[in-house]
Amino acid sequence: MEISVVQGDISKAEADVVVVNLFEGVTSPGGATGAVDRALDGAISKLIELGDIRGKAGERTTIHTFGKIPAPRVLVAGLGKADDFDVHAVRNLSAEVARACRRPAVNTVATVVHGAGIGGLDPDACAQAVAEGALLGAYQFLRYKTEADDDDKAAIGQLTIVEHDASKVEGMAAAANRGRVMAEATNLARDLANEPANNLNPTDLAGRAADVASAPNLEIEVMEEEEMAAKGMGSLLSVARGSIQPAKLVRISYKGRGGEGYDLALVGKGITFDTGGISIKPAQGMEAMKADMTGAASVIAAMQAVAALAPKADILAIAPCTENMPGGNATRPGDVVSAMNGKTIEILNTDAEGRLVLADGLCYARELGARHLVDVATLTGAVSVALGDQCYGLMTNNDALAKRFEAAAEAAGERSWRLPMFKEYGEQLKSNVSVVKNIGGRQAGSITAAKFLEHFVDEKPWVHLDIAGVDMASKDKGWITKGASGQVVRALVNLAVGFADE
Repeated sequence: MEISVVQGDISKAEADVVVVNLFEGVTSPGGATGAVDRALDGAISKLIELGDIRGKAGERTTIHTFGKIPAPRVLVAGLGKADDFDVHAVRNLSAEVARACRRPAVNTVATVVHGAGIGGLDPDACAQAVAEGALLGAYQFLRYKTEADDDDKAAIGQLTIVEHDASKVEGMAAAANRGRVMAEATNLARDLANEPANNLNPTDLAGRAADVASAPNLEIEVMEEEEMAAKGMGSLLSVARGSIQPAKLVRISYKGRGGEGYDLALVGKGITFDTGGISIKPAQGMEAMKADMTGAASVIAAMQAVAALAPKADILAIAPCTENMPGGNATRPGDVVSAMNGKTIEILNTDAEGRLVLADGLCYARELGARHLVDVATLTGAVSVALGDQCYGLMTNNDALAKRFEAAAEAAGERSWRLPMFKEYGEQLKSNVSVVKNIGGRQAGSITAAKFLEHFVDEKPWVHLDIAGVDMASKDKGWITKGASGQVVRALVNLAVGFADE
C-alpha cells in the first residue's frame, strides 16, 4: 500500500472510496464531512435524520454517490463519543476501515485525518496513526492460500490522506511515513511468526535477518554452533542438541551515534519450533509452537524500523535461534549445563528452554557493551493465566528503564503490566547441584522465569517482556489481526528511538 498526504478538498478526491467521519451525537456535520454532505445534496444529513447514521464507534455506512462527486462511494465512519476519542482510536478506526475497504472493486482510498478537526487531536500524530492503522489492519498472510478467491486477494493499493490546510501537509507527510515504517516492521514480524516451521528453521530465520540487515546502516553477524561453543554458550546449545537443524545466533547492529558499545540491546527468543524436548508437550495445540520465535521476529523487525528512522543512537539486536526437539542427543531433565557467564544451570524441565537461549543472548549483549537490556519472549503459559490476552507482562530490575518502556508501549497503543520481582521469588530457583535450576515450580511461573534471567544481566538496567499471552490473536480487532499480532514491535522501536534524545 502506498500512502501519501496531499492538500485538497476531500469532496473532490478521485478515489474508489472517500472516507469521512462523524462523532456520536452530531446532527449537522461540519468540516470535511460537511463538505461531502453538501456535494451529495445533504445525503449524510438525511441519513442522520433518519437514524441510519448515528456516529457510534464501529459504525460504518457506505453511500453511493452516483456521479455527484468523483468518488463512487463515501464511507462514513462513526467515531463514538468525542470525550473517548484519542489517537489510539484513530489507529484502530483506520485499521477497521482498511478491512472494510478490502474489496475487489476498491484499489484507491482517500481519507481525512480522523480527530484532527473537531476532535482537537494533533494532526501529525493522527496522520501517523492513520498510516499505521491502515497498513496493520489491511495485513493478510496469504502465502499458502494457493486457491484464494478475489475477496481474499483484494488489497488497497493507494491510500491518500487529504488535508485542506496546506501548512500542515509537510509535517503530516513525515508523520505518515513514520507510521508506514512502524507498520511495515510490525507486518514483517507477523510474516515471520505466521510462517510454518518447515519453512522457517534457524537457518531460514537467519537468512531473513540478513535481508533486513542489507540496509546500508545495519551490520549482521550470524554465529555458528562452533563459535557459540568457543564462547561458552552451553545454555543455548543445550536446547539445540535434539534437533538436526543447527542453531544460529543472529546479531544485528545499528550505529547511529558511533559511540563505544550500545545504548540498548534487544534480545529475542528464537525457538523456531518447540516440542518441549524430552519434556514433550501435549499434542493438542502444539502447532502454535511455530510462533515460539516471535521474540526474535520482533527484535529483527524492530531493527528494520530503526534503520529506516535513523536515530542518533546505537542499538543492538540479538536473536538466539534453535529448535527444541526430542532427538537422540537431546538434553535430559537432570542435566547440568553452563552459560556464557560461567553460571551452572540444572535443567529440570526441557520445555523451559526459552530462558536457556535468552541467558546466553543476554550475556553476549553485555559482552558487546550494551548499557540497557530488553528481552522479548513467548516465555511462559503462566503469563496468560495471570494477564490473559489483554496485555503482556513486564518484569525489571530498573524502575527508570521500565517507565521508559511503558511510555513507549503506551504510545504504540499497547498494554504492559508490571509484575513484582521480590528477591524471595529467587528462592524457588535454588538448586542442590548447580547455581540455579531452570524452573521454580507452579507458583509465580512468569516471575520465577524472569528471576532466572536476572542471573545473566549482571545488574545492567534490564526489562523482561513476556508476550506469550498476546503474540497470537484469535480474531481481528482494531489494528490487531488474526494470527500473529505484531505486538511489542512498535514499542521497541519507540524505546530505541528515544535513546537519541540522550
